[in-house]
Amino acid sequence: MRDIAVYGAGGFGCEIACLIKLINESFREARWNFIGFFDDNEELRGVSNKYGKVLGGNLELNAWSTSLDIAVAIGSPNILKCAVEKITNSKITFPNIIAPSVDFLDKSSIQLGKGNIICNKSVLSCNTALGNFNLLNVFTQLGHDSKIGNYNIIMPSVNISGGVIVGDCNLFGVKSTVLQYKKIGNNVNITPGSVMMRNGKDGKTYLGNPARVFM
Repeated sequence: MRDIAVYGAGGFGCEIACLIKLINESFREARWNFIGFFDDNEELRGVSNKYGKVLGGNLELNAWSTSLDIAVAIGSPNILKCAVEKITNSKITFPNIIAPSVDFLDKSSIQLGKGNIICNKSVLSCNTALGNFNLLNVFTQLGHDSKIGNYNIIMPSVNISGGVIVGDCNLFGVKSTVLQYKKIGNNVNITPGSVMMRNGKDGKTYLGNPARVFM
């Protein structure tokens, strides 16, 4: 059994701590020993919540002397990317955290990088691929042949249809939809409930049904 901690001690971090516990309970033998949180908020150092203690921040994590798995629980794409890039300790590894209730229509055809978190009741169709450090929140649906890059935050009940290609550092708001065979670039913000019927251009925010450039 490997030690694991969550990077990020806010509400989302607590959810991921609960998810790790749920994964442990779903197997005959626990996979992980949850040791607590890391967070760069100085006011949280040494503070305990219901799920564990904040053991330190980036400095303490990079000085950690034993093997440790880390789940990075940060809900902003670019802050997530920055946090990951500052973790330089060779003893740190980033497993994929996958809820027991996730459905893979053809698991043998799924490609996963590292550090992805896939939450409860999500569905991944056949021939889908995830890069690194993506968050798929509850009830996410990925259609066939969809390809997701790195550091994407996909909020609850998002539907990404078949053949969609997604770049890096994008934010998909709650209940947003991307129609089939569209391309979403990098640093795109799709607001909650929006429906993408066109390609998403780098750095743009999209709003509405059909979604149009808002900023």
